[in-house]
Amino acid sequence: MQKAAPPVEKVLSAGGTLSVPALGLGGWIWRCAELALLYLGAPFAVDAAVHQRGIPVFIALLPVLAIILVVLAADRTFSLRRELSRGFSRGQLASILIVFGLGAGIIAAYVSAYHPALFLELPRNRPETYKRIMVLYPLMSVIAQELVYRTFFFHRYGVLFGRAWWAAILLNGILFGTGHIVIGTPLAVYGSMAAGVLFAWRYAMTRSFWAVALEHTLWGAMVFTVGLGRYFFTGVGILSWR
Repeated sequence: MQKAAPPVEKVLSAGGTLSVPALGLGGWIWRCAELALLYLGAPFAVDAAVHQRGIPVFIALLPVLAIILVVLAADRTFSLRRELSRGFSRGQLASILIVFGLGAGIIAAYVSAYHPALFLELPRNRPETYKRIMVLYPLMSVIAQELVYRTFFFHRYGVLFGRAWWAAILLNGILFGTGHIVIGTPLAVYGSMAAGVLFAWRYAMTRSFWAVALEHTLWGAMVFTVGLGRYFFTGVGILSWR
């Protein structure tokens, strides 16, 4: 049986982590295998299910989400209530808004200047679809993604990296981008990698689910607003929208 200790700042863990296991070699190898299966194997399996078998992406993702929720619920070293009750400071809110304002401004200016036909394409041409995405995206996409890629990842696998927080953050971003291969566009994969590094860094700094969920929602809304949504959209009709 693995020994456990209260989470310490030297070990990167989730906001809801109650204790951190002292892994032996076998435990370390097991968790590495888990990580590879969930964050590399599962995305490619989902991609095959969607594009080869025609299964809707949300349905294909349900088994993965269910497994992670069951593991978290059964884990005595994790508290979902604690995870969801952690807030974040006004300073972090200001940081989120400043980074978003600068980044979104640059991206919007680029799309407007170099791809004017795409700029504001969705809100102008498909306002009802745009409104639905703005409402449903945080509820059906952001919350699930953050539970999987930030909460579960850092609770379960943060211990693998010890004091090398940078490695955990970088790998998390890479895996987050890999998880978007189902969308089928390079921009979705590489853009999500960059965003994933930002979200992972934010989570590491705050240990707040809601801080990173807010940041994720803002960037997602920006993508669909400025005209890049066609490269990230996974709804029915994606092929006709491109």
